[in-house]
Amino acid sequence: MDNPTLLKSTTRHIRIFAAEMDKDELVPSHQVLTLDIDPDNEFNWNEDTLQKVYRKFDELVEASSGLDLTDYNLRRIGSDLEHFLRSLLQKGEISYNLSSRVTNYSMGLPQIAVKADQ
Repeated sequence: MDNPTLLKSTTRHIRIFAAEMDKDELVPSHQVLTLDIDPDNEFNWNEDTLQKVYRKFDELVEASSGLDLTDYNLRRIGSDLEHFLRSLLQKGEISYNLSSRVTNYSMGLPQIAVKADQ
């Protein structure tokens, strides 16, 4: 039986809903988790990096299998994914989208390459 309330986890760059998309509407579900990555387009992404995030999400969901589907458990997964995004930014696998409507550098200031001879 579907849950009448929508469980969700919302961080700055990760949104997880215990729901499935039906046309343009979220329908609450105990069976499906829907992931929205970087809804404000704050970062520049390539397909490989997005796939890394999806794989990490799958790992975190698998590690939580057997636990009750609660706001707390979804927030924990969302928080872990947020930290994963930070690691991708620090490694240079994603970068800030300077054309984004949001440029608040929420994951830290951009790194500037300094030449060795300076």
